[in-house]
Amino acid sequence: MFASILRRSSVATILLALGTTALSADESVTEGPRANPALQRFIQDLATLNPDVLAAGAALDASGALRDAAARPLYNPELSAEAERSSDDARTVGISQTLDWAGKRQARSQAAEHERLLAESRYQLALWSFSTDLLTRLAAHQTARERDQLAAAAERAMTEFAALAERRFAAGDLNQVDLSLARLAATDAHIQRATRTGDLAAATQAVRALAVDAPPASWPQLRTPPALTQTGETAQTLVRGLPEVRVAQRQIELADARVTVQRKAQRPDPTLTLRAGEQADESLVGLSLSIPLFVRNRYDNEVRAALAVRNEAQFSADAVLRRAYARLESARERYQLLRGAWDVWERSGQPSLTLQTEQLRQLWEAGEMSAADYLVQLRQTIEVQDNAFALRLALWEGWLEWLRASGRIDDWLSLDTMATRR
Repeated sequence: MFASILRRSSVATILLALGTTALSADESVTEGPRANPALQRFIQDLATLNPDVLAAGAALDASGALRDAAARPLYNPELSAEAERSSDDARTVGISQTLDWAGKRQARSQAAEHERLLAESRYQLALWSFSTDLLTRLAAHQTARERDQLAAAAERAMTEFAALAERRFAAGDLNQVDLSLARLAATDAHIQRATRTGDLAAATQAVRALAVDAPPASWPQLRTPPALTQTGETAQTLVRGLPEVRVAQRQIELADARVTVQRKAQRPDPTLTLRAGEQADESLVGLSLSIPLFVRNRYDNEVRAALAVRNEAQFSADAVLRRAYARLESARERYQLLRGAWDVWERSGQPSLTLQTEQLRQLWEAGEMSAADYLVQLRQTIEVQDNAFALRLALWEGWLEWLRASGRIDDWLSLDTMATRR
């Protein structure tokens, strides 16, 4: 009964094209050990302009300057002059120098170097966070765009189907129930398209927030991520190379260095003073030594506070390390599950979708399927295709989580840390 409708409709043709090309045009080639060069350049170029990365780089530069400052001598010499008008007319000139007897300069220099190393780890953490965030938003945008395309195709198909149903109803070849069903299907398709278009606008805005100077036409396409490969690296090696773990370790080292600084501060530094002058036509030369007495304040509380901060850093680092191990194992399991589901889709789901679309077309052409059955199965076909898009987005999110948890995002993107600071 509906053979003439189908011959003039693009429903089956559109869905057949979506089922065979939408997920395989760019995704048939998987990512290799490295991301594609266009994606690498895109991330690298935007990282050089990102405010968070630039702020972390400025903090690193400041820590380097403070490290150089801490390496300078702790005390400057002091020049003094004294004149006395009396019967003896005394005039003297002196120079004094406080000696770094306790090695405070070295302790401060080491603490400043640990500050610089901490800033360096924080800079890498900012770079990784930006890269992961941008890739996640790109994956969400690509999925939103493809879902919008699917919704647009379904909207065109349902609108044409409803129009043809109106004509068939006017000719007496279609009953009121099937006509109402066709109208509802078209209305639902309009709603779905509006929803998907809104989702696409939100996803586009999310990418633009990080890629301010890059137009959407320049955004690279993401391919299907690869399967996990076995390496000789242990979980301990992977976790201890993570920026957040290094930050936690640097904080312990910095806290240790500050404890040393506070303990050095408990030791007084002597001051030597050399004076020379004249008094009553006689030459005077004098040498004096002064040492502060830490009697009223022995600076014990500062040491206790530094030790407490050190313990806090240690406990925090232990917590970070535990979370990193758990995250690594969870990311591996999640990605393997998602990858297995995607492999099943590529092997059987996508070919079955194509076959289903062809069978629906043939049955409708032969008049062996009612309008209600056709629309129900058509919607199921669209839903399966949409679920496949969602699965691939989850696959990308799982891949990025694995890269982040295993510390391999640097290698995969070939990020040049120095290039992002130029």
